[in-house]
Amino acid sequence: MDLERQSPSAGHWSRNQYDDLFAAPSGPQRSERVALVAEDDGETKPERVSHTTSGILAFLIAHRIDAEWELENIVVAETARRQGVASRLLGEFVAHARAELGSAVFLEVRESNLGARALYRKAGFTETGLRKSYYSNPPEDAILCRLTLY
Repeated sequence: MDLERQSPSAGHWSRNQYDDLFAAPSGPQRSERVALVAEDDGETKPERVSHTTSGILAFLIAHRIDAEWELENIVVAETARRQGVASRLLGEFVAHARAELGSAVFLEVRESNLGARALYRKAGFTETGLRKSYYSNPPEDAILCRLTLY
């Protein structure tokens, strides 16, 4: 949560929303969530995907419903930006979605978040629409993006 709070463009979730990510599902499931974490392992390679919380450089949260995935949040520590951490984390997630036979990944991104929009374009996403006044604090439109997997 500390990392997310340091990133103004990130989706800001409550503690309960993060806790719910790890709650055991009850009943038949047609959806699933994935949380990937990149951490500093002290070696020359700046991160690895992990389940620990020390030295977190970035995290990604996605939600699958049937065959489609929604990328809900991706946050990178300011000190780790522009070093390929987000690209590698996003690549790991897309590989997971493909392995799970996902058909597509979609997301919303703040119109002003040019860095994230460039990251998504580089990963093969296309901008497919606009949601007026989707975000608050500050109010802003959302750009809709989609990556077809199969």
